[in-house]
Amino acid sequence: MTRPEEPQIAGFRADYANDADFCKVLEQELKPLYLLSFLMTANHEKAERCFVTTAEQVLSEPVVFESWARSWTKRCVIKNAIAMVSPTSDDSNEKRGLWRAGQNKAHGDDEIDMVTRLQPLERFVFVMSILEHYSDHECALLIGCTRRSVAKARMRALRRLQGPVGLVPTGEPRALRYVELPSGSANADRISAHVDLRLRLASAIHPATSY
Repeated sequence: MTRPEEPQIAGFRADYANDADFCKVLEQELKPLYLLSFLMTANHEKAERCFVTTAEQVLSEPVVFESWARSWTKRCVIKNAIAMVSPTSDDSNEKRGLWRAGQNKAHGDDEIDMVTRLQPLERFVFVMSILEHYSDHECALLIGCTRRSVAKARMRALRRLQGPVGLVPTGEPRALRYVELPSGSANADRISAHVDLRLRLASAIHPATSY
């Protein structure tokens, strides 16, 4: 009596993301995911740890539908960055770095550095609500503050970012979408190597999967 239902159950389970799906996301979205990590953590050391922690996390516990793999990975980046920085703690000794220190400036570098100069709560709220389109309710839940605090932090961030580079007036800071990882960055090399390793492992487990 139960046999006719088995194909449906198998099909339902097949809709869940597996290691290969998350490896594909990590490979294709390496640059924007690392940029997301950097914008919130404000330095390359923490950004690298945030990215690698996220990669290990999504590859060890894939519990979402395949179509949600990308958004789930970005959400994990955000949650890990929040855990690392504690944006509500008002840490005046936060260590910040430039996106491309000691190298020729590239398109989008000034905008990135302007964002990372924001205070932690302002920075997280700006990235989450303006760049990633999270609601005030979602931001408050993830950060651990009130919606009023989210709204006030966003207003402060927007006022401070209406500077000489004109990041905010259009309402969509598109320059941040198309930046490159700093060339020759040891961080970028290590992250790429980490993703390449996981891709090889996934290919061994799922040899029929093509990227």
